[in-house]
Amino acid sequence: MAERSTAAVDVADNSGDEPLTAQADQSTADGVANNRERDTDSDEAQGNPTSEDSGKASSPELHSGHKLARRYRLEECVTRLDGFSSWRAVDEKLRRAVGVHLLPADHSRARSVLAAARSSALLGDPRFVQVLDAVEDNDLVYVVHEWLPDATELTALLASGPLEVYDAYQMVSQVASAMAAAHREGLAHLRLSPNAVLRTSTGQWRIRGLAVNAALRGISSETPQRTDTEAIGALLYATLTQRWPYESDAHGLAGLPKDIGLIPPDQVRAGVHRGLSELAMRALANDGATASRHESPCTTPEELVKAIGEMPRIRPPEPTYTAPPQYQRTAYQQGAYGRPAPHPGATQPVPTPPPPLQSRTGKALKWGVSALLIAALGLGSWQLADALMERGGKADDQQTQTTDGDNKNDEQTRPVKPISVQGAQEYVASGEAQAPQDVAKTYDSDASTFWRTKRYNEGPTLAPYKPGVGIVYDLGSPQEVSTMSIGLRYTGDHTTVHFYATDALSPSTGVDGMKEIATATTTGASLTAEASKPVKTRYVLLWMTDVPNAPSDGFSGAGYKQAITDVTFKG
Repeated sequence: MAERSTAAVDVADNSGDEPLTAQADQSTADGVANNRERDTDSDEAQGNPTSEDSGKASSPELHSGHKLARRYRLEECVTRLDGFSSWRAVDEKLRRAVGVHLLPADHSRARSVLAAARSSALLGDPRFVQVLDAVEDNDLVYVVHEWLPDATELTALLASGPLEVYDAYQMVSQVASAMAAAHREGLAHLRLSPNAVLRTSTGQWRIRGLAVNAALRGISSETPQRTDTEAIGALLYATLTQRWPYESDAHGLAGLPKDIGLIPPDQVRAGVHRGLSELAMRALANDGATASRHESPCTTPEELVKAIGEMPRIRPPEPTYTAPPQYQRTAYQQGAYGRPAPHPGATQPVPTPPPPLQSRTGKALKWGVSALLIAALGLGSWQLADALMERGGKADDQQTQTTDGDNKNDEQTRPVKPISVQGAQEYVASGEAQAPQDVAKTYDSDASTFWRTKRYNEGPTLAPYKPGVGIVYDLGSPQEVSTMSIGLRYTGDHTTVHFYATDALSPSTGVDGMKEIATATTTGASLTAEASKPVKTRYVLLWMTDVPNAPSDGFSGAGYKQAITDVTFKG
């Protein structure tokens, strides 16, 4: 992959003084404008096409079912504009959904798109939708990127109204910090809009189209940091008011009334958070804040991150508590068991409680009962003390006796003993192996070494993309196996592991034909599975079917994955 290049930002000249976030081009979507994972903005696009457009090549004539590199099968066209098209596709090699941008190799922007895609891929920040491949294949250039089926565009979220204060705060915090990191590496977006910002099912905000979306449309800026900062301010304004902060309507949002200028969000809508309203004004193109407050403007994402950090932290709303329904006593508890049901509508008389024992006979009866209870307690205490003393004497006598070696009372439960692993081999039910060279790291007594699965975009369940991943362990000889434990690198979501007794390191049957020993699920850093009764076997398959969603680290990007170590067996 090529080195990071400033061509990812400055790919063409852009004229005009109107803010980029307020401009729009005329794109067309092929009947899928409501698709959550739209690759590019099919309704509003920022920036103006350059003069290069007059010489651009036509969009390649492709159709659903076409394959790129015998791997990427095109499924649905989501955008066709300015000589390029964007598709939802399937990576048949890894069995996952991806997005693909396509344009002719002789297109005037083909070189810029490749440079932008390769620069974005080098960033590797999980807060951005990742570029997976950027290829020039004969007469075609295509860029492959992640597809997030569980994510929702900000455009769709705003369709039902403004966001809650905490959600708006999280959006601007995460987007600003992500763009600050991108600008430190020389990358700009230049097309930040509600269509480019996604919220995943876990509440994380991600940005798609870094550098690539601008390159596809030939957009550049002499002040890229200012452009992106203003765009973030417009996003925050929209989340607070459900209005676009300019006179023109855009991204499915109504613009501001004409001839009133840019007014703060708290003047557009009642109940808007004051601090976030001021933050939006500091980021937008009005030379800073409102005239009445005179805060300094934020002209870069770094300054915006600093301003957010100086605000009082906005905490998530308290979870709503729903009172449980009032406890209803059963008919049996109410003493009505066995009684005939009352006729509907009939008024039932309330029984009068019996009068207390207040007469002379009643008082005598109460004293008599009390005396009997006291006598019974005394007699019981004396008999209990006598029995304890007699038992203690017998115990002393027994301690002086010699225990016979054949006494059955000496039998104890056999202690659980560890079983050493003599060898292991990765088990591949379908597709590619995970890391067969690292299998021995799972039982080398070194907790810092791991066998790792590959990273998957969907989960926690691996199926249907892969039925599971695992390792077969050789215990040297048939052993009674009752307890199995492993150490895990990634926590969260959940990890599910099954243990099976099998016939060899390379089993002759599939998992369905093996005898299951135990199964366990955890969200922590270790897992222990105990068999209901010991199973005698020489070979044990550790079979993992669910893995957690883990962040990016030095080994792989963010996604569903797991790594295991310290595998032990006991019998």
